[in-house]
Amino acid sequence: MISRRVLILLFALQGVFAANVPLPFRFTFDRQPAYSAETGFGFEQGNAYFSIDVAEGNYAVAVTLGGVKRCETTVKAESRRLMLEAVVTEPGQTLIRHFAVNVRNYRVPPPPENAPGGDRVRLNPREQGVLHWDDKLTLEFNGTPGCVQAVEVNRADIPTIFLAGDSTVTDQPADPTTSWGQMLTRFFRPEIAIANHAESGETMRSFITGLRLDKILSQIKPGDWLFIQFGHNDMKENWPQTYAPATGTYKLYLKLFIAEVRRKGATPVLVTSVHRRSFGPDGRIRNTLGEYPEAVRQTAREESVALVDLNTMSAAFYEALGPDRSPLAFGANGRDGTHHSAYGAYELARCVVEGIRSTKLDLAKYVIDGLPPFDPAHPDPPENWKLLPSPRFAR
Repeated sequence: MISRRVLILLFALQGVFAANVPLPFRFTFDRQPAYSAETGFGFEQGNAYFSIDVAEGNYAVAVTLGGVKRCETTVKAESRRLMLEAVVTEPGQTLIRHFAVNVRNYRVPPPPENAPGGDRVRLNPREQGVLHWDDKLTLEFNGTPGCVQAVEVNRADIPTIFLAGDSTVTDQPADPTTSWGQMLTRFFRPEIAIANHAESGETMRSFITGLRLDKILSQIKPGDWLFIQFGHNDMKENWPQTYAPATGTYKLYLKLFIAEVRRKGATPVLVTSVHRRSFGPDGRIRNTLGEYPEAVRQTAREESVALVDLNTMSAAFYEALGPDRSPLAFGANGRDGTHHSAYGAYELARCVVEGIRSTKLDLAKYVIDGLPPFDPAHPDPPENWKLLPSPRFAR
């Protein structure tokens, strides 16, 4: 008889992971076992990350928080997706908080014999070993030590918000760079999951040829949404294999995405690209994205698709901070004028939520209770905003 250890090794070598834990899974944190492929769960990188082997899909997660002392706990999932932010429990108090996590792997259903296509997403070198392309649900715990008492995980048959885009949307694997897609999870109820398929350097064309759109289409279903934000890289004429003129091929790609999502019975939503941090002498943001944001607006009108105008809202956000304080919203202390800090990504995610509300999408019913309206011209003061950074994860 073949042992379980040998079976696990054989499946791993074939790119199929079979050590999924039985569900529902519940673990109490009175012990701290290291992750093991044999058990299918445990701590990685010390006790900052807790991983559970699961198949791809949506999962309902419940964490029990509290302790003998006052606790403040932040929970992230997969690659730094913010789930719970600074949850406070007083001494002796216990709270159970719920959220949904989407788990995925790189496999795509293979095409029929002799049909074109492939059976896996074409990952780039930056994606090797990241937490959002494996068969594990990984939770990251930050804050007061010893304040996570238990975790429970079960499958969840719930709607999904899929995200397609570039580096300003993707799950950035390490601080300080952060994107609005991995902050969006903070603002939604546990009755819906967010599957962030965006990736750095992607264009609409490469998203198709790399089978990333195929991956989404293999999973998206009626009642789901796909948010589409491209433009930063599509405009690069020095990338001849993926360059798409704004009023030509770019709009056709947008319409192709829309048509494919509708064919699956799901709802497409267009998002205009965030501005880069480029101020003119008048203190106003200059457009460095050419005709691409307007092409998205035109396509939304032509196809009767909901539009989240993040381009307009990001300009209001940067201008509210001004040239001197706006670097606090960007990576590398403002030396990176495209990618954002955790603070900047958080505020942009608030903009996206406000766009969902203003367009009166049915999706708005899933926004967390009590979230006040957000005006990007009056953002949270960056000096008063904080989020504990994630420990660097390395395999």
